[in-house]
Amino acid sequence: MLVATPLKGFPIERYQTCGYGNCILAYRSLSANPRKLSVHRCNPLSHSPPQRHRLSNGSALLPSSRKFAPISCSLKRTGWICGPNPATTVPESDGFVVRATTEGDGAAETAKSKFTNTLVLGTLFGLWYLFNIYFNIYNKQANMYFNENLVLKAFHYPMTVTLVQFAVGTVLVTLMWTLNLYKRPKISGAQLALILPLAVVHTLGNLFTNMSLGKVAVSFTHTIKAMEPFFSVVLSAMFLGEFPTLWVVSSLLPIVGGVALASMTEASFNWAGFWSAMASNLTNQSRNVLSKKFMVKKEESLDNITLFSIITIMSFFLMAPAAIFFEGVKFTPSYLQAAGVNINQLYTRSLIAALCFHAYQQVSYMILQRVSPVTHSVGNCVKRVVVIVTSVLFFRTPVSPINSLGTGIALAGVFLYSRVKRIKPKPKTA
Repeated sequence: MLVATPLKGFPIERYQTCGYGNCILAYRSLSANPRKLSVHRCNPLSHSPPQRHRLSNGSALLPSSRKFAPISCSLKRTGWICGPNPATTVPESDGFVVRATTEGDGAAETAKSKFTNTLVLGTLFGLWYLFNIYFNIYNKQANMYFNENLVLKAFHYPMTVTLVQFAVGTVLVTLMWTLNLYKRPKISGAQLALILPLAVVHTLGNLFTNMSLGKVAVSFTHTIKAMEPFFSVVLSAMFLGEFPTLWVVSSLLPIVGGVALASMTEASFNWAGFWSAMASNLTNQSRNVLSKKFMVKKEESLDNITLFSIITIMSFFLMAPAAIFFEGVKFTPSYLQAAGVNINQLYTRSLIAALCFHAYQQVSYMILQRVSPVTHSVGNCVKRVVVIVTSVLFFRTPVSPINSLGTGIALAGVFLYSRVKRIKPKPKTA
């Protein structure tokens, strides 16, 4: 039997038993007649299907078909005395039973959820690296072709190659929105005007990358692109007023020195490929700086995947007239056949490269939504190492010991940069 003492000024009007009879739900009110009690069964949700509920202390509230009797209450000197009423029949109840769950069950569910998230994140990183590897391999092959005498020649139309990549990306984005795989955004004219500069530098960045891949080895292009942190620091200081710490500046020294050492000993070195890769660094980091200034108003902001999708479509429309004007229509079967190109081979490589190009950037943004920018930067550094190693092995690129040392120093500097970016300067005390 349970003794319930009414609170001062809040007389107890009625009680309800719940489950095993030792859990009493007390309903307090400002009733003028506290002696007048009504006995109720614990059946608050009889109109709805049984559901599982969880209390704030972690106990599970489960549906029950246990039979229990209403209770009766009487006022004694010591307070309200409540207990089961033996004279009442015991009907069926679809009330709730309060059961305490063990801490081990909650810990097991947490561990399972953590393992699932880790597995998904690891899969995304694997796909990011895989798509990037295939993009660089097939993109390099798309910039080369075999003539009728099986002599490997360069396909000197980087604008056309870039246009194909944006065209395939535009088709994929359109399908994604049409099939409701991702919510189609509502974009205003003012937002498009703000996105336009991002699309311009995005277009130029990919164009310069393709120009570099057509001139030098894949490994050397990515070694030069390891200098992206240097351009990021310089542009952020110039346009955002974000001045680097001493640790950040120190991490840039091995990056610059490593790239210089690798360039001096690169077998495929030529200035056109070098400056194209450097221009790619400049435009890509300009895009990142502009992104920080883009849509500062919360109501106008877009998520990363939506922003990338819109930029891809705009880049296609920017690249199309430029490619036709400067290079002409070079992807028709008649032209390629006249040039002695293996048409099926070139089309296949270009298509795979374009699909992987769009896929790895989409996955990159999906990872960025799950991890911090610093973690993403470290992952990008590891990705560059993987791409360089696999391209050297696949294309059998000749690499000297000094060249390998320079590449290693540059990549170590990139990793160090991603770590020291976490160190924030101490606030100045007055």
